[in-house]
Amino acid sequence: MAAAAVCRPASFFPRPVGPGQRRRSGRSLASGSFPSTSRFPGPRPCRFLCSASSSPSQWGMGVRCRAAGTESKATSDAAVRSGEPGQDRFRVADSGRLEFIDSCRPYKTDSVPVSNIRNFCIIAHIDHGKSTLADKLLQLTGTVQMREMKEQFLDNMDLERERGITIKLQAARMRYVLDNEPYCLNLIDTPGHVDFSYEVSRSLAACEGALLVVDASQGVEAQTLANVYLALENHLEIIPVLNKIDLPGAEPDRVAREMEEIIGLDCSTAIQCSAKEGIGIAEILNSIVTRIPPPNDTSQNPLRALIFDSYYDPYRGVIVYFRVVDGSIRKGDKIYFMASGKDYFADEIGVLSPNQMQVDELYVGEVGYLSASIRSVADARVGDTITHFGRRAASSLPGYEEATPMVFCGLFPVDADQFPELRDALEKLQLNDAALKFEPETSSAMGFGFRCGFLGLLHMEIVQERLEREYNLTLITTAPSVVYRVNCANGDIIECSNPSLLPEPGKRRSIEEPFVKIEMLTPKEYIGSLMELGQERRGEFKEMNYITENRASLIYELPLAEMVGDFFDQLKSRTKGYASMEYSFVGYRESDLVKLDVQINGEPVEPLSTIVHKDKAYAVGRALTQKLKELIPRQMFKIPIQACIGSKVIASESLSAIRKDVLSKCYGGDISRKKKLLKKQAEGKKRMKAVGKVEVPQEAFMAVLRLEKEVM
Repeated sequence: MAAAAVCRPASFFPRPVGPGQRRRSGRSLASGSFPSTSRFPGPRPCRFLCSASSSPSQWGMGVRCRAAGTESKATSDAAVRSGEPGQDRFRVADSGRLEFIDSCRPYKTDSVPVSNIRNFCIIAHIDHGKSTLADKLLQLTGTVQMREMKEQFLDNMDLERERGITIKLQAARMRYVLDNEPYCLNLIDTPGHVDFSYEVSRSLAACEGALLVVDASQGVEAQTLANVYLALENHLEIIPVLNKIDLPGAEPDRVAREMEEIIGLDCSTAIQCSAKEGIGIAEILNSIVTRIPPPNDTSQNPLRALIFDSYYDPYRGVIVYFRVVDGSIRKGDKIYFMASGKDYFADEIGVLSPNQMQVDELYVGEVGYLSASIRSVADARVGDTITHFGRRAASSLPGYEEATPMVFCGLFPVDADQFPELRDALEKLQLNDAALKFEPETSSAMGFGFRCGFLGLLHMEIVQERLEREYNLTLITTAPSVVYRVNCANGDIIECSNPSLLPEPGKRRSIEEPFVKIEMLTPKEYIGSLMELGQERRGEFKEMNYITENRASLIYELPLAEMVGDFFDQLKSRTKGYASMEYSFVGYRESDLVKLDVQINGEPVEPLSTIVHKDKAYAVGRALTQKLKELIPRQMFKIPIQACIGSKVIASESLSAIRKDVLSKCYGGDISRKKKLLKKQAEGKKRMKAVGKVEVPQEAFMAVLRLEKEVM
């Protein structure tokens, strides 16, 4: 019987045989009981589902079964076997494939040789089936029982499930046996949106290989290319996978040619699969074992472990996810964080399978978690190196390149008393989201808050929602902006993310704004619409290539400020959802930018100031003044609302006064009496206007901020 896969009788890995010890024979393992251990004392019943030609002498470390798609109905006298402890349940589908149902096995984590460890991640464009494939891998390897299985299993945030996207990288340890050899597969599921590319880069640094998943009906997308280039920079082994081949519109052969022409990968061995239907999953597992190289065996070196993620637990403190690069770590070891200079005792270490499972020791190449009662979020940062306190490593690991924020906005609590809670929440969230940057900010309209930096608009929305949901905060968000570079007359260069920090016109020589290179992949019939969109946003056309007969790539360089608004929404609406985009920062360029101030009753209102291009200043100023006229309540005196560039007024509206009828008591008499009363009223209104102060309500600020987001 030609066997292509092995289904293990239990999720154990054999420990290396020590001196003076005898290896247990395969017969004792196949006799229906486990060796008695401290974790699982006593015999464990263990029945196996295997083909009729298998014999106990052939079982060894596992039961040999036919691979998916090769199991015939004749070899299975029962379609489904009942589950008992230590047993996997399978069924034979009508197509003849062997399908995994669930596992009733006890969990056990023993070590495997370093040569049998495989660390890999899944990369793809958004909505190409990464999470579905990860679910099927967890299911087929028996890592998650069928009764616990749910869609997007690794996406454990409600926000991820509601939006149908992956926001955070998630790690999971799987067990797999091929040709009687047990293997440990460490999977990291990554996000697909361009705003979370920093999560992808951190995942790639902890792996030796990657599954590149491409939708067989949509083909190569913009983020597919970006992720491939990241993987090649990290020298990873890339396994191309064509997903969703069960769809009626799937064209796997065409997509394989696209991948060869655009990316340059050899797709002759590309795996065609359907994660939803379970087709080709066994071939993917076999390729992971045979094609992805194991980590280097540096177990004799001093401990060096790279922190690739972390989060804050209110009961256990900071929980660190790390990968052991050199040496090993045991429970109870005194460890040292090389960047922060802090030392702690490792109270608990374990693996993610995918839930946290405690173990006594982790070796080189393994991925796990660590709890050491770390209360300060600054002591264990992403990218830091863990080593032993007594036997420290000579040098730390390279870590990660610092994330550069692209979009900035202000976050203010509605209730001023929540400012300390907002600060603590941002510190804890930064532990889990290393791309988030923030600094304190004060606004005359909204009080104390923080100026926060994000990788994109979606990143900004996700952070705001997480703060409100996870930390019970009610927040006000200002309009998104970018960092401008101001060249002053005295030769100084100032970076300005807030219009209120912009120097006076006489003190600055020029203003530079950030530009990005954007690549849009679109069907050929929408090329004209996207070119029009690029020109409207002050874009500079660079290149157009036909990557296939029906698809083209448009490359523009345009200001980042033009993209932080509704650019992505416009791109999707103009192409009926078929286009995709990917962008990268290219540098600063000088532009004709001005500061647009809003004055109410002659007093400037700093929170409503904004930096705009001179060509758009009039349209933005007109929209702001008209909106403020609707929102500001009328006073006893006339209120002028003006949009100004320096001292020049470019748009103006006036709010008429509430007038008291002072002539109501004059039922007759000379006209001079009426004029005297009206003159006295006008003098009073003039005096009131000079000393009066207009309070702009909070609702007006919120409405204007929403308007700025639309207009900008």
